[in-house]
Amino acid sequence: MQSLRTSPSLSLTFSPCKHGKPSSGFKPYRQCPPYKPRSSIKMSSTTQGVEHIVLFRAKDNAEPSKVNAMVNELRSLVTIDQVRHLTVGPILRNIATTTAPPSEHRFTHLLHSRYDSIEDLEAYTAHPSHLSAVRESVFPICDDLMAVDWVAGDAALPPHPPLGSAIRVRFLKLKDNAGGEVKDEVLGVLRGISNHSSGENISPARAKGFSIASLAVFPGQRELEGVDPNEGLVKVKEHLESVVVVEYVVQ
Repeated sequence: MQSLRTSPSLSLTFSPCKHGKPSSGFKPYRQCPPYKPRSSIKMSSTTQGVEHIVLFRAKDNAEPSKVNAMVNELRSLVTIDQVRHLTVGPILRNIATTTAPPSEHRFTHLLHSRYDSIEDLEAYTAHPSHLSAVRESVFPICDDLMAVDWVAGDAALPPHPPLGSAIRVRFLKLKDNAGGEVKDEVLGVLRGISNHSSGENISPARAKGFSIASLAVFPGQRELEGVDPNEGLVKVKEHLESVVVVEYVVQ
């Protein structure tokens, strides 16, 4: 997502956790299996879940009532059949890491949603209600947006993070000379961390050059604050050009 005037297929997912829809793509907390490097992304899956993260920044002069209206409008999209989990709200904090120069991007809100397959994410993206909400409620009051999607695979995360749980999202931009072996190395480090979902971005047009993402879910803020936001990144810092880290409490 390179600007607010991208194509109508722009995907923004916002809303509270959706209950009552079983999902085959996400497994409960447990230890992640060792990561096996892959040469390509799996672009379709009916058994692996797809993570979708959108970060956006409301304009400094945006009226609070319009920001609230935007969030409420986007929350109504939870009724779209393909959505398995969806939460949106203000970001707890933007984090500057010590492993790479911080990104110049700073965001005010986060969306996290999940789908059983890439086809389901695409169906959500093209849904008329979604397109209308983005055009009418998001674009008028936001001046920066970024989205990253990835196939979660065997993610050791709860299918529906409960209210009050805390989320840490990390977007990584690799240096220009980084090849496939470097990407596999970085993914291997991230996937070796317990209770993380991580993967290679499958929607590069909307990600501002950030090609790898990870998401960790904690029981609450205390547990979140007990884990270093640089976890794992020190091992691959030589390959990183920039890092975005945001934290969010599920609402």
